[in-house]
Amino acid sequence: MWTRLVRGGSWSAVRTATAAAWIIGVVASTTPTTADTRWGADYFPNVTLTTQDGASVRFYDDLLKGKTVAIDLIYTTCQYACPLETARLVQVQRLLGDRVGRDIFFYSITIDPEHDTPAVLRDYADKYHVAAGWTFLTGNAADIDLISKKLGLYSAPNPDNPDGHTPSLLVGNEPSGQWMRNSALDNPAFLARTMSDWLDSWKDNAAKPLPSFAEAPAIDLDAGAYSFSTHCAACHTIGGGDRIGPDLHGVTASRDRAWLKRFIVAPDKVLAEGDPIATRLFEQYGRRRMPNLSLTDADADAVVGYLARAGNATKPVAASPPSDRPLPLSAAELSQLIEPYLRIQRALAGDSVDGIALNALALANATVKIGSRTAAVRAAVNPFAQASDLPRAREAFGPLSEAMIAVVGGAIPEGLAVAYCPMARKTWLQEGAPIHNPYYGLAMADCGRVVRGVGATPR
Repeated sequence: MWTRLVRGGSWSAVRTATAAAWIIGVVASTTPTTADTRWGADYFPNVTLTTQDGASVRFYDDLLKGKTVAIDLIYTTCQYACPLETARLVQVQRLLGDRVGRDIFFYSITIDPEHDTPAVLRDYADKYHVAAGWTFLTGNAADIDLISKKLGLYSAPNPDNPDGHTPSLLVGNEPSGQWMRNSALDNPAFLARTMSDWLDSWKDNAAKPLPSFAEAPAIDLDAGAYSFSTHCAACHTIGGGDRIGPDLHGVTASRDRAWLKRFIVAPDKVLAEGDPIATRLFEQYGRRRMPNLSLTDADADAVVGYLARAGNATKPVAASPPSDRPLPLSAAELSQLIEPYLRIQRALAGDSVDGIALNALALANATVKIGSRTAAVRAAVNPFAQASDLPRAREAFGPLSEAMIAVVGGAIPEGLAVAYCPMARKTWLQEGAPIHNPYYGLAMADCGRVVRGVGATPR
């Protein structure tokens, strides 16, 4: 299996051992790890860290060994993803209840140890109403970099990314050697269910049949409600009282809408300008910064419209939990999936496995960024971890193609086609109308026909 997702790591070691597997789905293992195995004490750094209460702990001996853990990286002065990341995980912690601290342990490690002392971390945890079972950690900067690289959570400095890191959540069971990674900003109900199902099933590796795509519910999308639930509901309610931030019932009547929209899009800039309303809210709500989530003007319009509709309801209602129904993918998100997929398809059509490993990795990373809407693709790309030759790669390509076609849906992007091979009885996505069969390759390159998309006339 592929076992390395560390920025700056060598892909010549694509099949070497590491704990933070890039494989996002659950990697089955029935043999407990020991100190001399690839995922035990000989791999994980056993450096000393300090908790928010000032206690010294060893990373492997005290935090990982024998435990199931959920680990993310944060820093307390972050004005971008970290506040939402922490608020999201507070929701996950509430959904898991007393299992946190008993069955699974949450760890947030600062990437700014110079500023984030134990006292600062304790204050940060208190601001977000973090419960027992969740430890915030600081330490030596070099040690934290080593941990983050070993876990595949490291983000190299990037001047184009003011956030400073990627908000990922790594969940692992050290005794079994299983690890999975999700976006820490994902739907909290999805994250909690994923963790709970995984915690309950890893011992016997019970395989549950996946539901058919035909059983997926119809999408009745309210863009404003969805945007509120995914970006705002972790900190706010509508009529349910103050949470981390203020109750927003009636806010469109009490605040100027233009101000609301600007504050939603660029809260950091509004506060930095000394805006009196933003300053008062900052002080009133524990000096917690509203994060800049890179929302667009269109996003803000949708949220404000939803707040107005909810505020005009005859009875104030608390914000409902984020819906499990998926938001359709944007063109940019589809492109992140389609481009590496097509490179795999072209390689197989040419009887080659060159580049398949890296493109499958790129596809897996894209599903992490997009989140639970691409869970089926995430699961389908996992078998490429063992696909070292053409037969295995072609076998893995079938389920991946089905998942990709389902994600694309009825609107095939311009220039793409869905093709079908009657001999293999399989479909795939490709560029253009001429058939390039990935299942038979050069032996029968033109076997098949286009069934949807470019030139949809069957051949």
